[in-house]
Amino acid sequence: MEFKNPQQELERFRARLVAAGGFVLLCFTLLFARFIWLQVVQHDYYQTRAEDNRISLVPIVPNRGLIVDRNGVVLARNYPAYTLEIVPSRTGQPEQVIDGLAEIIDIQPKDRKRFRQLLEESRNFESLPIRTRLTDEEVAKFIAHRYRFPGVDIKARLFRQYPGGAFASHLLGYIGRVNDRDLEKIEAREDAANYRGTEHFGKTGLEQRYEFDLHGETGFEQVEVDAGGRAVRTLARSAPVPGNNLTLTVDAELQRIAEQAFGSRRGALVAIDPASGGILALVAVPNYDPNLFVDGIDTQNWKELNESPDKPMVNRALNGAYPPGSTFKPFMALGALTLGKRRPDQAISDPGFFNFGGHHFRDDKKGGHGMVDMYKSIVHSCDTYYYMLANDMGIDNISAFMGSLGFGSRTGIDIDGESEGVLPSQAWKRKRFKKPEQQKWYAGETISIGIGQGYNAYTPIQLAHATAIVANNGVVFRPHLVKHITDTRTGNKTLIEPQPVRDLGLKPEHVEVIRNAMVGVNKEGTGARAFAGAEYVSAGKTGTAQVYSLKGADYKAGSVKHELRDHALFIAFAPAEQPKIALAVLVENGGFGAQAAAPIARQVLDYYLLGKRPQAPAPVDEAAVEEDAE
Repeated sequence: MEFKNPQQELERFRARLVAAGGFVLLCFTLLFARFIWLQVVQHDYYQTRAEDNRISLVPIVPNRGLIVDRNGVVLARNYPAYTLEIVPSRTGQPEQVIDGLAEIIDIQPKDRKRFRQLLEESRNFESLPIRTRLTDEEVAKFIAHRYRFPGVDIKARLFRQYPGGAFASHLLGYIGRVNDRDLEKIEAREDAANYRGTEHFGKTGLEQRYEFDLHGETGFEQVEVDAGGRAVRTLARSAPVPGNNLTLTVDAELQRIAEQAFGSRRGALVAIDPASGGILALVAVPNYDPNLFVDGIDTQNWKELNESPDKPMVNRALNGAYPPGSTFKPFMALGALTLGKRRPDQAISDPGFFNFGGHHFRDDKKGGHGMVDMYKSIVHSCDTYYYMLANDMGIDNISAFMGSLGFGSRTGIDIDGESEGVLPSQAWKRKRFKKPEQQKWYAGETISIGIGQGYNAYTPIQLAHATAIVANNGVVFRPHLVKHITDTRTGNKTLIEPQPVRDLGLKPEHVEVIRNAMVGVNKEGTGARAFAGAEYVSAGKTGTAQVYSLKGADYKAGSVKHELRDHALFIAFAPAEQPKIALAVLVENGGFGAQAAAPIARQVLDYYLLGKRPQAPAPVDEAAVEEDAE
């Protein structure tokens, strides 16, 4: 029988007790250290986390800035309207609630789709719109049934509105709902948080270019929420700051008269103040109603706009590239004077064609114009003169001089998406074509360049810009639409100062030759009928641009499809000695410049210089077809 040693057992018990006590002490030490770490070292961090769980920031979207013309006429504004809104955390099943609402208020599938998208992007205590711009009748219906829909209410919100509808739509542009491309632009900015809660973004025109000026500064509400995410109370509020207002150089009434002058015809008009580069009117017709896009355009309207053969979504003033036709001739003549290739009194004999390499380049007048000097070549639009001039100047000299006038390059106007056009040269052709036989520039290709045909293709704004440069004696200003930006908080105005971009150094006597000849166009030449009886002296040039090759045949407008008829063009500035306005007009498939484009220019100049308001769209001068081809 073995007896236990009490002393030994006691020592073992004490050892176990010490070990257990040490372990417990270690655990408490670790817990205390963790407590110190969390409550002292990490105090600020977890306090912030706790506050974040208790307090949420709800963005308050600012009012978008206004867009007004030079005289204060509002072109884009905001207006209040009633919106039916749902707070998801207070409704339980939003889809069931929407089904119930649809029994008393018209809710379309697009409204449901938009709501689901907003629900995914928002917190459940935020108020989300299910229907916007309710009618008074719909508001009354909901109020009568409000008791059935807890968490649903009517709120007043501001919506973007273009009071003129389709008026000036291509320069104003439009806003639409934020998409992935817009989010990329927003996230690339340092102040991306300023767009929290923002549902709309500028898509085209001034709305796009000046988006970050027009948007304003987002405000915030500090909202206390419970564990279920339901709003309890508002703790603090930071008011939003409205966006800045844009004041344009555009004269709204001039813009309206210019648009109306086109009637149902397609085309573009750009009018510029030569002394500043300020755009006075920028017309592209047909246009579209930007109000359709604010809350998302419906399928039917989108289909009509995109499938229309008139292409109303195309900004022809900035994106359409057209041969300039005979409006190119004054610039060719100025280039010849500048480069020393012609003297004003130097004349050629025009037999009605120019023979080059066995090919006859025909003049528009059978039998020719006889002896033609520079003045007569512009006034009566003699093609043969410019066939010979182009051959003497050479393509690269033509390209270099025309490039200095802005042809073939973006003007820098403050609207995105401007096209470059095509200024042909040997270097351009080598870059444009891949096959070696296509890359070579042939001397015969230069001939048609001289009359604004061939590879020439320029935008109406480039044509107007070049006209303004000549009117301003070679001093170049960048075309711009915004005159100044007004800070809505301080009222301070940031002026878009008209600074000369460069001075071409044209000789005054050379410019005077061109000016006198262009005055002659409207007095005794191809523009005389359109400007008969004008109370001011204007300088102009008509032009007709071929849409397809005649291949030696005579052109008869009535025998070709409308979309294949020639484009009509006209450039002008007035008053001739001290120009206040320079413009370019294009009428797609309009026929001859004297017939379709010049009468439009006359109406615009009459209003701008004399205040005369036309009673009807510019007439088509049928008699001009018989008398003046270009």
